[in-house]
Amino acid sequence: MITVKIGGSVAGSLHGSAVPDLRRAAESGGAVIVHGGGRDVTDVSGRMGHEARFITSPSGVRSRYTDLETARIFTMVMAGRVNKAIVQSLRAGGVNAAGVCGVDGGLIRAERKKRLLIVNERGRKQAIDGGYTGRITAVEPRLIDALLGAGFVPVVAPVALGEEGEALNVDGDRAAAAVAGATRSERVVFVTDVDGIEMDGGLVGEIGAAEARQMRPRIGAGMEKKVIAALEALEAGVGEAIIASGRREGPISAALAHERCTVIRP
Repeated sequence: MITVKIGGSVAGSLHGSAVPDLRRAAESGGAVIVHGGGRDVTDVSGRMGHEARFITSPSGVRSRYTDLETARIFTMVMAGRVNKAIVQSLRAGGVNAAGVCGVDGGLIRAERKKRLLIVNERGRKQAIDGGYTGRITAVEPRLIDALLGAGFVPVVAPVALGEEGEALNVDGDRAAAAVAGATRSERVVFVTDVDGIEMDGGLVGEIGAAEARQMRPRIGAGMEKKVIAALEALEAGVGEAIIASGRREGPISAALAHERCTVIRP
């Protein structure tokens, strides 16, 4: 059993062999897919006259600020347009995919972040209202287990159910980590547009969790989010976390074989 996170940056440019490769992985031991799609959210927001706003944390991590209107657009695009496009592509390639989001069946539960600490335009730290961004508190895997038991490959959009029944924006990588832990996945694969972690001009191969934690401040904001998620997956009992490119031939098989990727172990 594996969980595969498909990043929004690579979803539209996966190698042509990716879908049959996913089908083989699903048939051999079961698979759950969690996806991103932030670029589509930004595009639709702009078309609707609601320009996206991004904030930066003191550690340099850049993320979307989610006010109420953005939360509505985020839910519409992630659980609708992006999720169904991925399901259509998978089904066309012979994968028996079924799309859901974290709201369905209370699959992903989260609490609203009350306050966010950001770095403002002047370079100073500032606390702002948390909006409709969520911190994942639990994953209820019964819906996923039911779909897997019926022979489907669940495709999960990272929209979570808040404590008051509201839809919340949660980070896709961390959602994948939480889903992987709750479904007792042996591995979680973060499929992105690069081969893995690059340090000092070279690709980092296999490393332990302790080394990954020490490396975090030097990685860079985009990849740091994946390392944080990878560590959370390991802490949840997943055997290993893999960061790999989706633009290579047979990207899932190659990642599981540890070819040209970064593997993080407990």
